[in-house]
Amino acid sequence: MEAMLTPRLHGFRRGAQGKARMPLIASVFDFALTTTDLVVMAIYLAATIAFGISKSRRAGAEDYFLGGRGMTWPVIGLSMLAMCVSSSSLVGWAGDAYSTGISVFNYGISGAIIVLVFFLWFFLPFYLRSGVYTMPEFLEGRYDARSRWYFSFITVVGYTFLDSAVTLYAGARMMQAVFPNMPLEWLIGGLALVSASYTIVGGLSAVMWVDLVQSVMLLVGSTILTWIAFAKAGGWNAVMASVPPENLSLIRPATDPSVPWPTLIITLPLLGFYFWCTSQAMVQRTLSARSVNEARWGNLFAGLLNFAVFFVMVLPGVAGRVLYPGLERGDLIYPKLVFELMPPGIKGVVVVGFVAAMISTLSSILNSAATLVTMDFVRKFRPDLTSRGQVIAGNVAGFVIAIIAALWAPEVQKFESVVKYFQQFLGYLAPPIVAVFLFGLFWPRATGSGAFAALIAGLAMAGWMIGSGGKLPPLTDWHPFLYVPPAIFLLASAVLVAVSLATPAPDPQRIGRFLWTRDILRDESADLAALPWWQNYRTLSILLLVFTAVFVWVWR
Repeated sequence: MEAMLTPRLHGFRRGAQGKARMPLIASVFDFALTTTDLVVMAIYLAATIAFGISKSRRAGAEDYFLGGRGMTWPVIGLSMLAMCVSSSSLVGWAGDAYSTGISVFNYGISGAIIVLVFFLWFFLPFYLRSGVYTMPEFLEGRYDARSRWYFSFITVVGYTFLDSAVTLYAGARMMQAVFPNMPLEWLIGGLALVSASYTIVGGLSAVMWVDLVQSVMLLVGSTILTWIAFAKAGGWNAVMASVPPENLSLIRPATDPSVPWPTLIITLPLLGFYFWCTSQAMVQRTLSARSVNEARWGNLFAGLLNFAVFFVMVLPGVAGRVLYPGLERGDLIYPKLVFELMPPGIKGVVVVGFVAAMISTLSSILNSAATLVTMDFVRKFRPDLTSRGQVIAGNVAGFVIAIIAALWAPEVQKFESVVKYFQQFLGYLAPPIVAVFLFGLFWPRATGSGAFAALIAGLAMAGWMIGSGGKLPPLTDWHPFLYVPPAIFLLASAVLVAVSLATPAPDPQRIGRFLWTRDILRDESADLAALPWWQNYRTLSILLLVFTAVFVWVWR
């Protein structure tokens, strides 16, 4: 359910029966591509599939699901960036910057950098040391099978019907503007086929190597777009002078409709924790590292790359306010900049960057979903399954999930404000999961019954919130989404503590390897003492935090 963490798309309009639909962007302005653009796109997509298959690792389950645990930090960092930048978020970042300003980037600061450093210091060593394939598998080791199955099932359902379907639908809508005579269902099927082709055949290794190429392509194309947009708008100083000061501020009032400042402390870190510390699609990349240091450096590299998003994916929306004021929907600004400013050939590169973002996100989701199905369900019921059999099960699972998502994707247009709704869905379901992981690592008294009760209580609360349309006064009177998750987190935490204290304590010997202690920090300090400062992740993480603080001060 990763796509829900990204800025929402605003651009839905009602169809004939009053159902909300994404705007057919081609009806707003011309999306013509030249033959050169189409050739560039065709060559790139063909090369992507070939490259992904060439990087396949098929020796066994560890090769297929975790890339042989041999990935280096540049591949990990760029793959994480590709996972963060979906097609909907690419449009959403620029759209939110156009409509409300740069405060949308707080998702990449409070919801990413701070949480990422916390993850490196506390959670990452446990994940690598335990040798797990999935995050639900870690929950079973700390608690019991009930929490594992709940988390795995709800994640697979979310990956299939929410992330994959919305990503396919958003990507197909963009491509329909390029190929207006192509049926939506055909475009969805084609995008699903491209994404699944190398994912199912090659596993995580193929996904991550293709992500590396996709990320570079996306950054190059976005940089070109930003340069041209600012040049057309009169340059940096002209844009900064033309935009209202509040739209250039990261720190917004508590009543701000976009990202009020209290949520930077109480909400975005909570949602970011789910994304960076418990999300299968993200953590799976960390688990693929060939060493703990490669994993740490890869995460820090991803955190640093996050600031590139601000300059080449958020700020173009600000420049768009100067170039095209008065757009009906902010989400139109990104495609408008691409199709009206970019020269032939380069336009194809940027469109490919958009498609690359969609493909990277979808391929990551398919691989992670297949990993969950295989390791948390198939292997659980067939413990005697060979490594090769697990790979085949993953192939089948990925293929089935891709088909289901493609079949469901056209139904997305029938929902009102679907991306915002899905974003709220994650905001309601993620807090209990975060509570279970945090208490599991830091509180020895947390029990399996307490964890499962917290998850079920959170699910009931989420069902209530979704059924009521997100109405829970006075919380939703302050903000329709961002003030609710902390309340659900507190409820789940209270349930976990109460049930844990009312049930027998867990066996210390069984859960000992899943608990954090100060001894771990001390032993780690001794190991790090032998490294130069530029290889010490603690020093690097502190430098990243300092850089983040300076960045926030400049854009406060």
